[in-house]
Amino acid sequence: MPDTNLSFDPSRMKFGIGQPVPRQEDPKLLRGQGRYTDDLALPGQAYAFVVRSPYAHGVLRDVDVSAAREAPGVLAVITATDLESYGEMVCAMPLGGLKTTRRPALAKDKVRWVGDPVAVVVAETRAQAKDAAEFVMLDVEPLDSVTEASKAADAPALYDDIPGNCVLDFSYGDRAALDSAFAGAKHVERLSLRNNRVVVASMEPRSAIGEYADGRFTLHVGCQGVFGLRNQLADDILKLPRDQVRVLTGNVGGSFGMKANAYPEYLPLLHASKLLGRPVKWTDERSGAFLSDQHGRDHEVEAELAFDAEGKMLAVRLTAFANMGAYLSTVAPLMGTGNFVKNVQSNYAIPQIGVFTRCMLTNTTPVSAYRGAGRPEGNYFMERLIEAAAPRLGIPANEIRRRNHITQFPYKAASGSTYDSGEFSAVLDKALEAADVAGFPARRAESESRGMKRGLGIGNFLECTAPPAKEQGGLRFEEDGTVTIITGTLDYGQGHWTPFAQVLHAKLGVPFESIRLMQGDSDLLVAGGGTGGSKSLMASGAAILEASDLVIEKGRAAAAHVLEAAPVDIEFTDGRFSIAGTDRGIGVMELAARLRETPSLPAEVPSNLDVTHVFDQAPMAYPNGCHVCEVEVDPDTGVAKVVRYTAVNDFGVIVNPLMVAGQAHGGIAQGLGQALLERVAYTEDGQPITGTFMDYGLPRADDLPAIETLSHGVPCETNPLGAKGCGEAGCAGSLPAVMNALCDALGVTHIDMPATPEAVWRALHAAG
Repeated sequence: MPDTNLSFDPSRMKFGIGQPVPRQEDPKLLRGQGRYTDDLALPGQAYAFVVRSPYAHGVLRDVDVSAAREAPGVLAVITATDLESYGEMVCAMPLGGLKTTRRPALAKDKVRWVGDPVAVVVAETRAQAKDAAEFVMLDVEPLDSVTEASKAADAPALYDDIPGNCVLDFSYGDRAALDSAFAGAKHVERLSLRNNRVVVASMEPRSAIGEYADGRFTLHVGCQGVFGLRNQLADDILKLPRDQVRVLTGNVGGSFGMKANAYPEYLPLLHASKLLGRPVKWTDERSGAFLSDQHGRDHEVEAELAFDAEGKMLAVRLTAFANMGAYLSTVAPLMGTGNFVKNVQSNYAIPQIGVFTRCMLTNTTPVSAYRGAGRPEGNYFMERLIEAAAPRLGIPANEIRRRNHITQFPYKAASGSTYDSGEFSAVLDKALEAADVAGFPARRAESESRGMKRGLGIGNFLECTAPPAKEQGGLRFEEDGTVTIITGTLDYGQGHWTPFAQVLHAKLGVPFESIRLMQGDSDLLVAGGGTGGSKSLMASGAAILEASDLVIEKGRAAAAHVLEAAPVDIEFTDGRFSIAGTDRGIGVMELAARLRETPSLPAEVPSNLDVTHVFDQAPMAYPNGCHVCEVEVDPDTGVAKVVRYTAVNDFGVIVNPLMVAGQAHGGIAQGLGQALLERVAYTEDGQPITGTFMDYGLPRADDLPAIETLSHGVPCETNPLGAKGCGEAGCAGSLPAVMNALCDALGVTHIDMPATPEAVWRALHAAG
């Protein structure tokens, strides 16, 4: 197990590592005392409303705002011509051959999807801004549009310099070796799989306030990391030194990847504030969010898996189209390319991997990361292939899994990853036992006695967390006796305060109730990777541990002065500095207070215990697990319902099991939603027809059963906490588990997501 050098035995600490401490954020939030962006009202603020294109594709001849400028209360109307001195949003992912799109904040030559922003109206009140937006007149010459990635090559080009609408023709793998493996295989399983496009639908719609004062821009906004967003705004969009830009974030009501990067609305707000000399606020409506918030998923995949006669995997190959939408978001090409490669491997010893993806532009809302960002997809493809192949090979699917599980570590995978730890077959066996798979035939018989069809599905998974990144772990001992953790990650619903405090409490002995968390002010950060990719605890936890070591080092010098001893004789144990071999000592909090109260200290004695530290970076970790799902289908209506669900996960060392279970539940719910309910649909001319909750299905509480979660933790060897990350694993396990269970219930080889009642009813009747 990794050595965290903890000062305490965590097992005997109420708030230590491994304890199910309730989220300390919740009482405040439940009382309605959270501070979200829309809760802010800055002195003198004006209000903005965004005018969006009703056309999916067309040449933008003119934006007539003359009438809007004369409307009551209107202060300004911003169009693309007002923003020409600023930069544009670009996708700067390091992918060879990528043809990036340069995206202006407001459309100026073409409109490229229904929702493309073309103007921003600023008025004294929000109602006045919304009313005046009706007077903005667009002169658009409509063009043919395309919404499917596989059809985009033959559609009109969205950009003159990107022929065929292909921004990246991605290739991974040795084609000759793959062809040889497939040619010599005993059996090749092939499936056409659709990974449906979804709306993120965060509880809090996007909102922002632009503010310009004293030669400096400040953006108040909900995001996933203020440090990275500040850098993107300063470097790419405002074209200013970073110290002239500040990003402030309070509470954030969900994001799941969607709020990670800059959006086009932010620049007009900042520009309008500078123009008017007052803050400018914008809050999106839910209908606007359906159009403008970046969507998730959307891949069309031909998946192939080659086996030898004993059921050992020889090679896997994905040939895919990835829908980018109308512009490239910051990480848009990653999901269907590199993350397919890393995650289709799962926990299986596959010698050859091939991923060949064409990333295509379409006249749809741009796509970006959504909980898992390629990780659930890769696992879904693999698990569906295994289940489809099992009857043809004459080998039970779980036996195929066991025969191919990686057992020796470290393991250099064909995906390029090096797995450090895991007990994959043990996790599978524990899940089968916990889910009482042996008793499934009796439950199926009972369902059949009621005229229902019942199926059981396995979702065996492994995902690769986000790439290594630097992370801040500052500690500040405050005058009021509290200690502030300063981190570059950002809590948008996860509940970082509690587990971060548990780590600090276990390491330094700082009273749990005295710990505070600062995460939403870019001025206080010198590094920060933000929150995403299931890496927060691994990065911030490690940063806190290392920062604590620096506090101990400073504390030894300070304690030596206070206790009148040599620094080499000072020990630190159980939150206390003491002289070795004696009972003379001083607690860390008392020492910090003593330093504050002492007006002058010798030069060799630190004046405080504060530290600013940047954790260099840790390699990826590989959370894994096995989910077991049972569904029941009404053959008369096609309604499928998840009736039983068990998840066994290997998240390494778990700091807070209560919160980990909550993360698993949330991911499972989102996976179930994608599997059975959710799909963004467009007409042939690019008009969205699932633009509200009246038309778009989200899972509700009664769509889920009680979810049993268990742990089989194998400590990670790549970070000092031994943690593996848990935030996105629920999706990675639930997509294949739910769909495998449904196929089992229907007796079909495959059905695409979302398996709505209509789709299920048709599949049943097609199968006779």
